[in-house]
Amino acid sequence: MTQGSESVRFGKGTTDTVLHRFEQWARDTPDGRAVIAGYESFTYAQLDTHANRLAHHLLASGLPPGGLVAIGTTRQAELLIALLAVLKAGGVYAVIDVDTPRTGRRQLAAVEPFALLTRAAQEPALDSGSGLRVIRLEEQATAIAQQPAGPPEAPAPAGTAAVLFTGAAEPRAVPVGHTTLLTAYEGWAEVARLTPEDRHLITAGAALTDFAAGWTRALCSGGTLVLPVISPWKPEDIQRSVETERVTVLHTDPVAADRLVVRGSKPAPGVPRSGRTLRADARSLRLLALTGDRVFLDELDALQSRLRPGVRVLAVYGLTEVAGVGAHFELPQLRGPIDEPTGLSLLGVPFPGCGVHVHGGEIRLTPPGGGDAIPTGDLGLLRPDGLLEFRGRIRDRIGVPGGSLDPYSIEAAIRSHPGVGRAMVTAVAGDTGVNRLVAYVAPPPGDVIAWDAAAALPDVGGLRDHLAGVVLKEETPRSVIKLRALPRGRAGQEDRTALPLPARHVPEAVATPNKFSRAAQAAAEPGGCAFGCGAAVLGFVALLLTNVLWPGSTDLSGVPNPWASLFFLLYVCEVLAFGAGVLFLINGHRRMKHRNLGRRRTRAAHLAASYLLLAWWPQDNLYRLAGKHDWPQQALLVYLFNVPLMIAGLIVAVFLARKPDDPFHFDPQEEA
Repeated sequence: MTQGSESVRFGKGTTDTVLHRFEQWARDTPDGRAVIAGYESFTYAQLDTHANRLAHHLLASGLPPGGLVAIGTTRQAELLIALLAVLKAGGVYAVIDVDTPRTGRRQLAAVEPFALLTRAAQEPALDSGSGLRVIRLEEQATAIAQQPAGPPEAPAPAGTAAVLFTGAAEPRAVPVGHTTLLTAYEGWAEVARLTPEDRHLITAGAALTDFAAGWTRALCSGGTLVLPVISPWKPEDIQRSVETERVTVLHTDPVAADRLVVRGSKPAPGVPRSGRTLRADARSLRLLALTGDRVFLDELDALQSRLRPGVRVLAVYGLTEVAGVGAHFELPQLRGPIDEPTGLSLLGVPFPGCGVHVHGGEIRLTPPGGGDAIPTGDLGLLRPDGLLEFRGRIRDRIGVPGGSLDPYSIEAAIRSHPGVGRAMVTAVAGDTGVNRLVAYVAPPPGDVIAWDAAAALPDVGGLRDHLAGVVLKEETPRSVIKLRALPRGRAGQEDRTALPLPARHVPEAVATPNKFSRAAQAAAEPGGCAFGCGAAVLGFVALLLTNVLWPGSTDLSGVPNPWASLFFLLYVCEVLAFGAGVLFLINGHRRMKHRNLGRRRTRAAHLAASYLLLAWWPQDNLYRLAGKHDWPQQALLVYLFNVPLMIAGLIVAVFLARKPDDPFHFDPQEEA
C-alpha cells in the first residue's frame, strides 16, 4: 500500500497497523512458516496463539492502555512473541540490549517501563535494584499457557507503537508511532519487492532499529524470519543460515557483508586481489540490504561483483526516528559512469512515503507518513541527477584557526590510494598546543585477513605525495596510523571515539624525520637502547640509596657463599626492576593506549605494572630488617606490599587477557 491510498481495515472499526498485517497473514496462511530459529520454528498460527496468550497475561498483570513493556531476552523467537503480545494488549514495546547489559540498564533507565519481560538468567544483569516489576518468562510459562488462545479485548492502540533506541554509546530513546512503523514497512515492501516466499535474516542486534522495527519486513509480508538460536549472530552462523535456510533477503552492515566471503572461489572480473566470493551454493539470495554506515561506490561495485548475477545490493540510509528508512541507493540508479568512485558515497532517493531535503548543507528526513523534517546531523548534496550524495557529518568537523574543517573530503582523497580501503582523519593536540591532523588508514575489506596488507598502506611520505595537488598543504595529515580495520560501534557505524591515540606528539619544529631524530625516538621508547641504560642508571641510584633508607639491609658479611653471591644477584635484579618501574611509570601509559582497551582499564593496568616493578625493592629490604616475631611490622608489610602485589598482578592479567576492542589493530606506525 503506498502513501495516499485508502486505509485498509481488518475487523470492525480497526485501523490498519503492522499488528493487523501480521494477524491477517495468520488468518490467511496459518500453516505458513513465520519464524525459524535453529531446529525450532513457528507457523503464523502458532506465533499468533503464543502472542495472544502472553497478551492476556499482560492484561491480567495490570498493563494499562499505552503502557510500556521492556523486553530483554537472548531468545529472539521469544522476543518476537513478546513484542507482538505487547501490541495485542494495547501497549508499547521497547527491546532492551541483553548482549551489552550496561547499555541495557541505561535503556531501562531512559524508558521507566511498566514491566520488564525477561528470563532469570538475564535479570541480574539488567535489573539495577530500582524496584522494577519483572515478569520472568520461564517462571510464568504455565500461567501463560493457561490463558485463552484467542485475541484479547484490548483497548484501541495508542499513537505510539514502540520505543526504539539509537545505536550510539549513550543510547537515546525514540518513540515511534503505529503510522510511522506501518508506512516504513510499506516503503520497504515496495522498494525490496517483498513476497511471501522471502526468507529474511537480520544480523543487527535485537535492540537496534534494524531488528526492533525491521521484523515487520518479514512478518507483515507473509515471509519467514530466520533468527539465531541465541543472540548475537556470529559470522559463521550467518553464512550457515544463509545457505541452509535458503535466505533470500539479507539485512546486514557493510563489514558483516564482507565477512560472508570466503577464499578459494574463482574471482570474477574486477574482484579485488583477495579473490573471494560468496559460496556458490548460496543461490537463494536475491537482495543484500546494507545498513549502519555509508558505502562508497567502489565498495558497492566490488561487493556486487562477488555475488552471482541478478542479486541486488541495496545501500540504505535512515534514522531511528524514521524507523530505519530514509533513502536507498543501488548501482542501476546511476545514469552513467563515475570518474572517481573511491571518493563518492551516494544515498540515492527517498523511500516511498519519506522525504529528503538538504537545508544549509544538512540532510533532513521527513518521516514515513508525513511530519516535521528531522535534522540528521549529516551533510549532503542533491546532485543534478536527483541522487542524494553523502558529504560527511557535522559532529566530525575539526576546529582550525579561523573556522572549521570537514575531514570527509580529505578521507575521500586518501581512499583513492590503491592500498587504502577505509580512512579517517582526526585532530590531535600537538606539543605546541596547535591541533595536527592524523590519518587512520585500513586496507580494503577484502584484504583484512591478509597479513601483508599493511605493506600496501602508505606511510606519511607516501600519503603526502598522493595528496599533493588534491588537498591543501595545511589540510594534509602530518601523521599516519595503520589499522587492520577501523573501529565500529554497536550499529556498525565507524566510531571515531574508539580510535587509538598516536604513539607520540612530535613538535612541529622537528617534524621532518632524519636519522638523528629517529635514533632519539628509539632511545626514548620502552624497548630502545636508552631504556635499558636508563633502567641501569636508576637502579644504581637505588642501590646507593638503599643503605641510606634501610641501613644494614644489604649487609651480606654474615652470609656464607654461594648464598651471598645469590643474594647479591637478587639485589641487582631488584634495583634494575626498580629502575625499569620508574621508566615505565613515566612512559608506559602512552604505549599501552595502543591496545585500545579503554582509558580507565589502561590507566589501572599501567599503575599495576609499575607497582609490580617498583614494590620489590623496598619490600625485600624491609623484610630483611623486620624481626621474626615483630607481628605488627610483619602484618604491616604483608598488607602494605603482598596484598597490593596480588591485586596488581590480577589487574595486569585481566588487562592482558582482555580482547582488544579492535581485533584487527596493526602496530601503529606514525611519522611526523
